[in-house]
Amino acid sequence: MKERRLELADVFRTHQHDFLARWNSVLSRQQRKALRDIRDCRTAVLGGHLYECDRCGHRVKVFNSCRNRSCPKCQATARAKWLAEREAELLPVPYFHVVFTLPQQIGRLALQNQKQIYSILFQTAAETLLTIAADPRHLGASIGFLAVLHTWGQNLHLHPHLHCVVPGGGFSPDGSRWIACRKDSFFLPYKVLSRLFRKLFLVSLGKAFRKGQLHLSGELRDLAKPAAFQALCETAANLEWVVHVKPPFGGPRRVLKYLARYTHRVAISNHRLRTLENGRVSFDWKDYADHSRNKTMTLDAVEFIRRFLLHVLPSGLVRIRHFGFLANRVRREKLIQCRALLAGSQPPIPIDSDSTSVEDPHCCPICKLGRLIIIELLGAEAAAIQDSS
Repeated sequence: MKERRLELADVFRTHQHDFLARWNSVLSRQQRKALRDIRDCRTAVLGGHLYECDRCGHRVKVFNSCRNRSCPKCQATARAKWLAEREAELLPVPYFHVVFTLPQQIGRLALQNQKQIYSILFQTAAETLLTIAADPRHLGASIGFLAVLHTWGQNLHLHPHLHCVVPGGGFSPDGSRWIACRKDSFFLPYKVLSRLFRKLFLVSLGKAFRKGQLHLSGELRDLAKPAAFQALCETAANLEWVVHVKPPFGGPRRVLKYLARYTHRVAISNHRLRTLENGRVSFDWKDYADHSRNKTMTLDAVEFIRRFLLHVLPSGLVRIRHFGFLANRVRREKLIQCRALLAGSQPPIPIDSDSTSVEDPHCCPICKLGRLIIIELLGAEAAAIQDSS
C-alpha cells in the first residue's frame, strides 16, 4: 500500500495550538483564514460529494476544497483554467523571462505594508519595461507582458520579486508594423532596467512615506523618523538592484510550461515536505547561493508555520497582472492587431509538442471509460460520519 505523503495541512493540524499561543495576536484576518482553510481542506469538516461512475457503478467520496489561494492542494483547477485562457493568447514570437527583485533592506518593509510595497513593485517594474522598450535606442516599440508576484525564497524567508513573461517585440510608435527583438539580443539590457527600476521604486516609496501611507512599528519603528527613512533610501540607491533577463523560451508551448510552474505556486508545495518529527519540519530547498545545490532544511514547526503565513497576501491584492498591449481592457483587440501585423512580417515560431493538459477529474479511475456523476451531497456532519465508517 502506498504510503501517504506528508502535507502542509498535517503540520497545521498538529502544531496550530502551539503556533497560535505564540503568534495569534499579530496575525491578520487573511492569515487566520489561510491557517483554518488549509487545515480543513478536503476533509469532512467542509462536507463533500458522493460520486458514482455512469458505466461501472464505482463510487467515490470527494471532500470539498477550501479554494484558498495559499493552499497547495487548490491550485490545479484554477491553473488549468487560467492556462487555457493564456494559450489562446500566445503569439508566434520568442518570449522572454525578466525578474525584478527587491533588495532585502527594502523588501522587509512589506512585512507591515504588503499592499503598498507590492503595488509599488508592480507599478514601477511595469513602467520600467514599458519605458525602456519604447526607447528607440533599445527596441523602440510598445510591448505587452504579464507579471506574477512571488514573495518567498526557497527557505520561506521574505524575498519579494516579480516574474515577467514578455513577448519579444511590440508595436511601432504609429502602430503600423511589428518591431521584433534582434536575434542576438537578450531583449533589453539588464543594467539599464535595473537602474531605472531602482530610481522609480525609491521615488514612489518616498511619496508613500511622505503621505503617511506606510505602517512602521515594532522592528521597523525607527524608520518612522524622516531622517532614518531617508538614510534607508540613500543606502538602497547605492545598491545594485537585481533585474535578471533570461534567454528566450524555446517556443510558445514552453511559455505555458513555465507559467504552469510559476503562476499559481504557493510558498511551499506538499512534495517538498519530508518529515514532521519531534515538533520539527524538514523540507527540500535549493540553495542558489551554493551553485543551486539541493539541500534539506529543518525548522521548528511553529517557525515553519510563521514563515509560510508571511506569504499570505491581503484580500484584494491581485498577484497576476497584465500590462501594455496585454492589459485587460485592450488585450482582445490588440492581439488581433498583433496577429495581423505578424502574419506578413516573419515566420511563426514552431509550437512544440509538450502538453500542459490536466487529467480529467471526472473520469472514472476504475474503468477509465465512464464519468463520475454526483449522486449525493454530503454536509459536514454526514461527511464526518461516512469518513469514520
